[in-house]
Amino acid sequence: MKAASTLYRLLGDEARLRLLRVLEQDRFNVKELTGILGLAQSGVSRHLGLLKEADLVAEERDGAYSFYRLSPAVRANGKGPLWPLLAAQFEAAADSAAVKADEARLQEVLRLRRENFEHVGPDTRDGRQLVPGRSWAAWSRALGLLLPPLEVADLGCGEGYLTVETARWARHVVAVDRSPGVLTRAKALAARKRLSNITWRKGELEQLPIPTGTMDVALLSQALHHAADPPAALAEASRILKPGGRLLILDLRPHDETWVREKLGDRWFGFSDDHLAGLLTRAGFKEVRVALGARRTNDPFTVILAVGTKPPKKTR
Repeated sequence: MKAASTLYRLLGDEARLRLLRVLEQDRFNVKELTGILGLAQSGVSRHLGLLKEADLVAEERDGAYSFYRLSPAVRANGKGPLWPLLAAQFEAAADSAAVKADEARLQEVLRLRRENFEHVGPDTRDGRQLVPGRSWAAWSRALGLLLPPLEVADLGCGEGYLTVETARWARHVVAVDRSPGVLTRAKALAARKRLSNITWRKGELEQLPIPTGTMDVALLSQALHHAADPPAALAEASRILKPGGRLLILDLRPHDETWVREKLGDRWFGFSDDHLAGLLTRAGFKEVRVALGARRTNDPFTVILAVGTKPPKKTR
């Protein structure tokens, strides 16, 4: 009875239940679980330790990494009826904002795994041969080497992942975000990568702290749907560009995942191709093109791409 009491107290924590739901789907390391759950790494490690001690979670070593998955003991050793009960509760909560947010981040982790080709050898799911060293990250850096040194603005830079990649080929990057905490983490990332060609500035998309006509390229990567006023944000992007400068947008097509407003602070649930093209045109951009960025089966989010050019100054 004491063991049962301890077990039920252990399961009386939302974070630990979310961990079990995620680990039933695949194995993950602490860093991945931190990203999926949006919790501090220390908290995730503590919860994993408690679940491992209770024989609900198993740890596996793979090279230099430790991975965690659901323990086989969840379905045995007197716990046989436990998992069907938990699974039923997880299924009933599938439409809750917390679970949908966890699931979206989980799918993103799995997508990154596939795109980084971490596993060598034939993939038994579709027979493809995966080649060591081939990754989308490496290709993006390779393509960056084909570009001239440019002045780039990363607008709504978040924690700086795109900023850092852009700084590898750009002459200089000005990164703007409204959150001081996010900018602090972004600066720390750039410092770890030993990049010194980035200027970090706090500001809003609708009122950028960047002089007029100074940028060659402006990037809005998954940022426009956070803007309070998208037309004003695009007008500001145009203002900071040099004549002939280009705006590149990565965003989402329309979706019904309303939980992103509470969990991620999204103000807009995506943009249709025509809507986004119209926004760029009305902001004064020419040579506007909109295209599909990425789409996966059963993923509620589809990435949309758009590019436009600021017209050159008129000559008399």
